[in-house]
Amino acid sequence: MSSRGLNKWVVSGNLAADAQIKTVQLKSGEEAQVATATLYVQKPRDREGSFTVSLSIWEKSYGWRKLPFLKKGSLIICTGSIEPNPFISSNGNVPKAGLQMTVLDIDLDIIARDEESEETSTDGEFVEGVMATV
Repeated sequence: MSSRGLNKWVVSGNLAADAQIKTVQLKSGEEAQVATATLYVQKPRDREGSFTVSLSIWEKSYGWRKLPFLKKGSLIICTGSIEPNPFISSNGNVPKAGLQMTVLDIDLDIIARDEESEETSTDGEFVEGVMATV
C-alpha cells in the first residue's frame, strides 16, 4: 500500500465553543453547509505547549452526524486532513503557526452537558449515556 499523498491525522482536545453552522457557495455554484469550531489541545504537564486547531465539518462527512452532541468543553477525537494556517497574533503582532483540519469523523470521548437538562446522580452511575459527576 502506498502512502503517497496521504494526509490523515488524529487529534484530541476540548471544544472551545459550540460549533457554528453556516451556508457557503461552492465553486460549482451549489450551496453547502459547513460547521466551524475550535479545538483546544492541551499537552500534559506543559500548558505552554498547548495549541488550537480550527475545525471545518462539512455536511456530508461522518463527523456532521455528531454535531448535535458537540458542546463547549466536550472532549472529542477528530480524524481528518490538516493544512497549515499561519496567522499574526493580536497580542504583540507575533507570527504564529495555526492548523486547519477538515474533519472526516469525530469520536465523542466525554460530552459536556447542559446544567438544566442534567439528571442528578451521586453514585457515579451512567446517566443518559454519560458518566455523571460525583
